Amino acid sequence: MIPLFYALAMGVDAIAALIFGYLFDRMGIYILIVAAFLSSLFAPLVFLGDTRLALLGIAFWGIGMGAQESVLKAAIAGMVPKNKRAIAYGIFSTGYGLSWFLGSALMGILYDRSITLLVVFSATTQLLAIPFFVWVKLKANRPSTLPNSVRMLPP
Repeated sequence: MIPLFYALAMGVDAIAALIFGYLFDRMGIYILIVAAFLSSLFAPLVFLGDTRLALLGIAFWGIGMGAQESVLKAAIAGMVPKNKRAIAYGIFSTGYGLSWFLGSALMGILYDRSITLLVVFSATTQLLAIPFFVWVKLKANRPSTLPNSVRMLPP
């Protein structure tokens, strides 16, 4: 059963990457707000719901992964001058990997102690990304903060 769930998540991930990549090109980083909200529903549906809700939750997890994989690197490219992108990607990947590791470790501890705390932690941390995306969008669109060549306005 686990391979089936994983296949579902990866299939949704692939489709979501295409859709969110397209939407990012049209709407900018605001599309990550939608992805963060949808993926925040993952843990409540998977851990507190029945099998059908768990499948829906897995699909939401796939949406979050697809959006992250397609949009975050494109967003970095839009914010960082071309001659600094490699280091920016490295810094981003380091922070992303460390955060994923630490968050997963904490979620493993919470899973052993309280499923409810695990769900609250997971949903809360994903929802906390939303104000950050809004802040980045607002900061990137202020003419005084970035040159026109790296502003994050949709075409």
